[in-house]
Amino acid sequence: MAPLSLTLGYVPGGTPAKWARIWAERHPGVPLHLHIVAAAEAPGAVRAGTVDVALLRPPTDTSGLAVIPLYDETTVAVVPTDHVFSAVDEITAADLDGEPLLLPLDDVVEWASAPGSPVDHRPETTKDAIELVAAGMGALIVPQSLARLYHRKDLTYRPITDAPACPVALAFAEGSRSELVDEFVGIVRGRKPGSSRGQSQPAPKRTAREKTLAKQAARAAAGKVARKPGAGQRGRR
Repeated sequence: MAPLSLTLGYVPGGTPAKWARIWAERHPGVPLHLHIVAAAEAPGAVRAGTVDVALLRPPTDTSGLAVIPLYDETTVAVVPTDHVFSAVDEITAADLDGEPLLLPLDDVVEWASAPGSPVDHRPETTKDAIELVAAGMGALIVPQSLARLYHRKDLTYRPITDAPACPVALAFAEGSRSELVDEFVGIVRGRKPGSSRGQSQPAPKRTAREKTLAKQAARAAAGKVARKPGAGQRGRR
Protein backbone atom coordinates (compact mmCIF):
# COMPACT_ATOMS: atom_id res chain seq x y z
CA MET A 1 0.00 0.00 0.00
CA ALA A 2 1.40 3.39 -1.02
CA PRO A 3 2.19 5.77 1.87
CA LEU A 4 -0.30 8.55 2.51
CA SER A 5 0.48 11.99 1.15
CA LEU A 6 -1.31 15.12 -0.05
CA THR A 7 -0.51 17.19 -3.13
CA LEU A 8 -1.30 20.90 -3.12
CA GLY A 9 -1.32 22.74 -6.43
CA TYR A 10 -0.87 26.49 -6.40
CA VAL A 11 -0.83 29.16 -9.08
CA PRO A 12 2.08 31.59 -9.58
CA GLY A 13 2.00 34.15 -6.80
CA GLY A 14 0.24 31.77 -4.44
CA THR A 15 1.76 31.56 -0.96
CA PRO A 16 1.19 28.14 0.62
CA ALA A 17 4.32 28.21 2.82
CA LYS A 18 2.48 28.99 6.08
CA TRP A 19 -0.01 26.17 5.59
CA ALA A 20 2.77 23.78 4.56
CA ARG A 21 4.63 24.58 7.78
CA ILE A 22 1.56 23.95 9.94
CA TRP A 23 0.88 20.71 8.06
CA ALA A 24 4.43 19.49 8.69
CA GLU A 25 4.07 20.26 12.41
CA ARG A 26 0.76 18.41 12.75
CA HIS A 27 1.38 15.55 10.33
CA PRO A 28 5.12 14.85 10.20
CA GLY A 29 4.49 11.38 8.78
CA VAL A 30 2.29 12.56 5.89
CA PRO A 31 4.20 14.50 3.21
CA LEU A 32 2.59 17.57 1.66
CA HIS A 33 3.82 17.89 -1.92
CA LEU A 34 3.70 21.38 -3.44
CA HIS A 35 3.07 21.55 -7.18
CA ILE A 36 2.98 24.85 -9.07
CA VAL A 37 0.39 24.97 -11.87
CA ALA A 38 -0.52 27.58 -14.47
CA ALA A 39 -3.62 29.58 -13.54
CA ALA A 40 -5.65 28.26 -16.48
CA GLU A 41 -4.64 24.65 -15.77
CA ALA A 42 -5.33 24.58 -12.02
CA PRO A 43 -9.00 23.43 -12.17
CA GLY A 44 -8.13 20.67 -14.66
CA ALA A 45 -5.28 19.47 -12.45
CA VAL A 46 -7.75 18.95 -9.59
CA ARG A 47 -10.26 17.13 -11.81
CA ALA A 48 -7.54 14.89 -13.22
CA GLY A 49 -6.21 14.06 -9.75
CA THR A 50 -2.80 15.53 -10.50
CA VAL A 51 -3.27 17.55 -7.32
CA ASP A 52 -5.63 16.84 -4.42
CA VAL A 53 -6.40 20.46 -3.69
CA ALA A 54 -5.47 23.71 -5.42
CA LEU A 55 -4.90 27.32 -4.50
CA LEU A 56 -6.25 29.12 -7.57
CA ARG A 57 -7.69 32.35 -8.93
CA PRO A 58 -11.39 32.28 -9.81
CA PRO A 59 -13.34 33.01 -11.84
CA THR A 60 -12.16 30.12 -13.97
CA ASP A 61 -14.15 27.08 -15.01
CA THR A 62 -14.63 25.42 -11.63
CA SER A 63 -17.40 23.01 -12.65
CA GLY A 64 -17.17 19.79 -10.67
CA LEU A 65 -15.13 21.45 -7.95
CA ALA A 66 -15.94 22.63 -4.45
CA VAL A 67 -14.55 26.15 -4.07
CA ILE A 68 -13.78 27.92 -0.78
CA PRO A 69 -13.12 31.69 -1.13
CA LEU A 70 -10.06 32.75 0.87
CA TYR A 71 -9.13 36.38 0.27
CA ASP A 72 -8.94 39.18 -2.31
CA GLU A 73 -5.70 40.58 -3.66
CA THR A 74 -5.01 44.19 -4.50
CA THR A 75 -4.75 44.91 -8.22
CA VAL A 76 -1.68 46.90 -9.26
CA ALA A 77 -0.06 48.43 -12.34
CA VAL A 78 3.54 47.45 -13.05
CA VAL A 79 5.64 50.18 -14.72
CA PRO A 80 9.32 51.12 -15.13
CA THR A 81 10.87 52.90 -12.15
CA ASP A 82 11.24 56.12 -14.17
CA HIS A 83 7.51 56.19 -14.98
CA VAL A 84 5.43 59.13 -13.74
CA PHE A 85 3.43 56.71 -11.53
CA SER A 86 6.50 56.17 -9.35
CA ALA A 87 6.00 59.68 -7.94
CA VAL A 88 2.73 58.69 -6.20
CA ASP A 89 1.70 55.97 -3.74
CA GLU A 90 -1.38 54.81 -5.65
CA ILE A 91 -3.30 55.52 -8.85
CA THR A 92 -6.86 55.31 -10.20
CA ALA A 93 -8.28 53.82 -13.36
CA ALA A 94 -8.48 57.30 -14.86
CA ASP A 95 -4.71 57.63 -14.54
CA LEU A 96 -4.36 54.74 -16.99
CA ASP A 97 -6.40 56.38 -19.75
CA GLY A 98 -4.30 56.37 -22.92
CA GLU A 99 -1.57 54.29 -21.26
CA PRO A 100 -0.29 51.39 -23.43
CA LEU A 101 -1.24 48.17 -21.65
CA LEU A 102 0.17 44.68 -22.10
CA LEU A 103 -2.35 41.86 -21.93
CA PRO A 104 -0.69 38.43 -21.60
CA LEU A 105 -2.52 35.30 -22.71
CA ASP A 106 -2.50 34.02 -19.13
CA ASP A 107 -4.04 37.23 -17.76
CA VAL A 108 -5.93 36.61 -14.49
CA VAL A 109 -7.44 40.05 -13.82
CA GLU A 110 -11.16 40.08 -14.60
CA TRP A 111 -11.68 43.71 -15.58
CA ALA A 112 -13.98 44.02 -18.60
CA SER A 113 -13.83 47.82 -18.68
CA ALA A 114 -10.12 48.14 -17.96
CA PRO A 115 -8.73 51.53 -19.03
CA GLY A 116 -5.71 52.09 -21.24
CA SER A 117 -4.86 51.16 -24.81
CA PRO A 118 -4.05 47.44 -25.24
CA VAL A 119 -0.84 46.76 -27.13
CA ASP A 120 -1.41 44.67 -30.28
CA HIS A 121 1.15 42.05 -29.29
CA ARG A 122 -0.04 39.67 -26.57
CA PRO A 123 2.82 37.94 -24.76
CA GLU A 124 2.40 34.27 -23.88
CA THR A 125 2.82 34.68 -20.12
CA THR A 126 2.83 37.30 -17.40
CA LYS A 127 6.55 36.68 -16.98
CA ASP A 128 7.08 37.53 -20.66
CA ALA A 129 4.93 40.64 -20.24
CA ILE A 130 7.15 41.78 -17.36
CA GLU A 131 10.12 41.74 -19.73
CA LEU A 132 8.21 43.94 -22.16
CA VAL A 133 7.29 46.40 -19.40
CA ALA A 134 10.99 46.72 -18.63
CA ALA A 135 11.59 47.37 -22.34
CA GLY A 136 9.14 50.28 -22.21
CA MET A 137 6.35 48.73 -24.28
CA GLY A 138 3.61 49.47 -21.77
CA ALA A 139 2.20 48.92 -18.30
CA LEU A 140 0.88 45.64 -16.93
CA ILE A 141 -2.13 45.11 -14.62
CA VAL A 142 -1.73 42.13 -12.28
CA PRO A 143 -2.53 40.94 -8.74
CA GLN A 144 -0.02 42.33 -6.26
CA SER A 145 1.47 38.89 -5.55
CA LEU A 146 2.50 38.51 -9.20
CA ALA A 147 4.12 41.94 -9.17
CA ARG A 148 6.14 40.80 -6.17
CA LEU A 149 6.93 37.41 -7.70
CA TYR A 150 8.40 38.98 -10.84
CA HIS A 151 9.98 41.97 -9.11
CA ARG A 152 12.93 43.63 -10.83
CA LYS A 153 15.09 46.57 -9.79
CA ASP A 154 14.08 48.50 -12.90
CA LEU A 155 10.35 48.06 -12.28
CA THR A 156 7.87 49.23 -9.66
CA TYR A 157 4.14 48.87 -9.12
CA ARG A 158 1.31 50.97 -7.75
CA PRO A 159 -2.11 49.92 -6.38
CA ILE A 160 -5.11 50.89 -8.53
CA THR A 161 -7.62 52.07 -5.95
CA ASP A 162 -10.79 51.56 -8.00
CA ALA A 163 -9.82 48.37 -9.84
CA PRO A 164 -11.63 45.11 -9.09
CA ALA A 165 -9.85 42.91 -6.56
CA CYS A 166 -8.35 39.57 -7.59
CA PRO A 167 -9.91 36.70 -5.59
CA VAL A 168 -8.00 33.63 -4.42
CA ALA A 169 -9.74 30.39 -3.46
CA LEU A 170 -9.11 26.80 -2.45
CA ALA A 171 -10.63 24.10 -4.67
CA PHE A 172 -11.00 20.33 -4.50
CA ALA A 173 -13.10 17.75 -6.34
CA GLU A 174 -16.77 17.61 -5.33
CA GLY A 175 -17.92 14.40 -3.70
CA SER A 176 -14.43 13.06 -3.01
CA ARG A 177 -13.29 15.04 0.01
CA SER A 178 -10.85 12.75 1.79
CA GLU A 179 -9.81 13.03 5.42
CA LEU A 180 -6.49 14.53 4.35
CA VAL A 181 -8.19 17.16 2.20
CA ASP A 182 -10.56 17.92 5.06
CA GLU A 183 -7.61 18.31 7.41
CA PHE A 184 -5.89 20.71 5.01
CA VAL A 185 -9.08 22.74 4.60
CA GLY A 186 -9.23 22.96 8.39
CA ILE A 187 -5.68 24.30 8.54
CA VAL A 188 -6.46 26.93 5.92
CA ARG A 189 -9.55 27.95 7.86
CA GLY A 190 -7.59 28.21 11.10
CA ARG A 191 -8.94 25.10 12.79
CA LYS A 192 -7.01 24.30 15.97
CA PRO A 193 -5.20 20.98 16.46
CA GLY A 194 -7.52 18.23 17.68
CA SER A 195 -10.71 20.04 16.68
CA SER A 196 -13.18 18.40 14.36
CA ARG A 197 -15.93 19.39 11.97
CA GLY A 198 -18.09 16.83 13.72
CA GLN A 199 -17.90 18.44 17.12
CA SER A 200 -21.18 19.72 18.51
CA GLN A 201 -21.82 23.42 18.38
CA PRO A 202 -21.16 25.37 21.59
CA ALA A 203 -24.14 26.10 23.77
CA PRO A 204 -25.80 29.45 23.03
CA LYS A 205 -25.02 32.30 25.41
CA ARG A 206 -27.57 32.85 28.17
CA THR A 207 -29.55 36.05 28.39
CA ALA A 208 -29.18 38.43 31.34
CA ARG A 209 -32.51 37.19 32.76
CA GLU A 210 -31.42 33.56 32.48
CA LYS A 211 -28.17 34.38 34.28
CA THR A 212 -30.08 36.18 37.07
CA LEU A 213 -32.47 33.26 37.55
CA ALA A 214 -29.57 30.82 37.62
CA LYS A 215 -27.83 32.86 40.35
CA GLN A 216 -31.04 33.03 42.42
CA ALA A 217 -31.49 29.27 42.13
CA ALA A 218 -27.87 28.71 43.18
CA ARG A 219 -28.27 30.95 46.25
CA ALA A 220 -31.50 29.21 47.22
CA ALA A 221 -29.83 25.81 46.93
CA ALA A 222 -26.90 27.02 49.04
CA GLY A 223 -29.28 28.24 51.74
CA LYS A 224 -30.98 24.84 51.97
CA VAL A 225 -27.63 23.11 52.35
CA ALA A 226 -26.60 25.53 55.13
CA ARG A 227 -29.81 24.83 57.11
CA LYS A 228 -29.53 21.05 56.77
CA PRO A 229 -28.16 19.35 59.95
CA GLY A 230 -24.62 18.10 59.59
CA ALA A 231 -23.71 14.42 59.66
CA GLY A 232 -22.13 14.86 63.11
CA GLN A 233 -25.38 16.22 64.60
CA ARG A 234 -27.63 13.33 63.58
CA GLY A 235 -26.75 11.28 66.65
CA ARG A 236 -27.42 14.04 69.22
CA ARG A 237 -30.60 14.16 71.27
